[in-house]
Amino acid sequence: MANSPQISSTSSEKLPQVSKEDPATGNPNAKVILVEYSDFQCPACAAYHSLVKQLLSEYNGKIYFVYRYFPLATHQNAMISAQTAYAASLQDKFWEMHDMLFQTQDSWAKSSKAREAFVDYAKKLNLDINKFKTDLESDKGKNFINDTYNKGLAIGINSTPTFFINGVKIQNPRTYDDFKKLIENEINKK
Repeated sequence: MANSPQISSTSSEKLPQVSKEDPATGNPNAKVILVEYSDFQCPACAAYHSLVKQLLSEYNGKIYFVYRYFPLATHQNAMISAQTAYAASLQDKFWEMHDMLFQTQDSWAKSSKAREAFVDYAKKLNLDINKFKTDLESDKGKNFINDTYNKGLAIGINSTPTFFINGVKIQNPRTYDDFKKLIENEINKK
C-alpha cells in the first residue's frame, strides 16, 4: 500500500527519555509511547488535540501519551499558557487545564488579558488560586518549560505539533484513520 502512513526517523538526535516530570497519561507499560511537542496557542495543535483524545479513548491501556511543552515565540500567549498548564500540574490538574486551554484557544490566543482568563480557568478547576498564581510566575516552571523546549530544538523540532511514536518522529497524520494505522502497526509489532 503506497499511501499507507509510515513511521520514518527524521530526527538528528535521540528523543529525550520520558521522565516523571513530563505530563503523561495512560499505561506507562504500553507498547506504544506517543510523545507530542506542542504549543497551547498553536491552531494545528488544537486540531490534533481531539484526535489524540480519541486515540487515547479507543486504545485505552495501549498507549502512554506524553505531552512536552514547545511554546513558539511567534505566539504571544504561548509561554504564559504553558506556565498555566505547568502551574495546574502542581495541583494534579494538568490534563484538565490542558483540555481547557485547547478547547478555549480562540477566546484567549490573541487576547491581552490571557493571564486573567487563565486565573478564571484555575478557579473553574477549583485550584488553590494563591498557589496557582505563585506557581504561574515561578522560575521553576519557566525553567522546566524552557528546558523541554531547548531539548526539543536539540533534536530538530521546529514546529508544532511534532509527534514521536516509540521514540521515532512521525510525519503528522492527515486523518484520524492514518493516526490509527500508525498506532495499530506499533501495537501489532512482535
